[in-house]
Amino acid sequence: MTAHTSFFKNVLHNVDRAAALTNHPKGLVDQIKQCNSVYHFEFPVRHADGSYEVIDAWRVEHSHHKLPTKGGIRYAAEVNEDEVKALAALMTYKCAVVDVPFGGAKGAIQIDPRKYTVEQLERITRRYTHELAKKNFIGPGIDVPAPDYGTGEREMAWIADTYSALNPGMIDAVACVTGKPLSLGGVHGRKEATGRGVYYALREACNVAEDMKALGLEPGVAGKKIVVQGLGNVGYHSAKICREEGDGIIIAICEQEGAITNPAGLNEEEVFNHRKATGSILNFPGATNIPNSADALELECDVLIPAALENQITENNADRIKAKIIVEGANGPTTPGAEEILVKTESSSFPISMPTPAASPSRISSG
Repeated sequence: MTAHTSFFKNVLHNVDRAAALTNHPKGLVDQIKQCNSVYHFEFPVRHADGSYEVIDAWRVEHSHHKLPTKGGIRYAAEVNEDEVKALAALMTYKCAVVDVPFGGAKGAIQIDPRKYTVEQLERITRRYTHELAKKNFIGPGIDVPAPDYGTGEREMAWIADTYSALNPGMIDAVACVTGKPLSLGGVHGRKEATGRGVYYALREACNVAEDMKALGLEPGVAGKKIVVQGLGNVGYHSAKICREEGDGIIIAICEQEGAITNPAGLNEEEVFNHRKATGSILNFPGATNIPNSADALELECDVLIPAALENQITENNADRIKAKIIVEGANGPTTPGAEEILVKTESSSFPISMPTPAASPSRISSG
């Protein structure tokens, strides 16, 4: 595998590895791997100044084996069809592993939300919902979106409102999306759920004394030096819960504009507020700037939490990762080739399930 392999092909590679341990016929595995429906469309949006912009968007339903299909909507300037297909496929497998009765799906709009006003984002989101509804790609029993990178409760509220307007009298119309505000039927704890899952995965791993001894660490999360990539919903809550409930020490936080580090520890809420006020996490009081955020992934630490985007740990940097434990809060942040380098053993392709030598990081997927 090379660093240039597509995200979707990385997912297929991992499915093939897992399928090799089963007796499923090749034809069935081939059918499972492919996306059932890929809807790529473009739509115009008229802005308040009278100008028009054509927007690229997708909704991919990977598997209809159980309905509804389920998966977030991502707003990102660099998003593409390969990425959306990969994310939809991962949703199918994640649901299947924990026996949640949904098929996988994912959606995306190719925009940088930071460059649009709230009014413009609302226009784009509502038009996107109209386009999905026209093709029957959204509905409580059909396909249920959720927040993802670049979206949140606000966008889900717009989608629920638009879908309800298009379906008057449907008593479960607001069930067309999850991740809504509590006032619209959202669920308490949903916002921090993924970050809490990251903490629980780390806590359980750190409670295995034999594994911690092999890594040269003491049992428990307390005192562990943690690097978090991403200060979005997952990264923020991962850092917060690891610090507050686990007594971990957040020594570095990475974002698009760079990274900051402080061996004595960072408070993610203060960093978040600093970024909100200044537009950047850089120049946070008491912290040292790291202009290239990728360099922070290579810091000496006990725990690395990649909670941003896919393909962050690749064949190009895997041999420089110094973390002893990697907890994946993002979808597919580690490429298959990088995993081989991290594991450094020929006895198993699944480093989570067995003790690892002190020289090799233990990898946990929680995204």
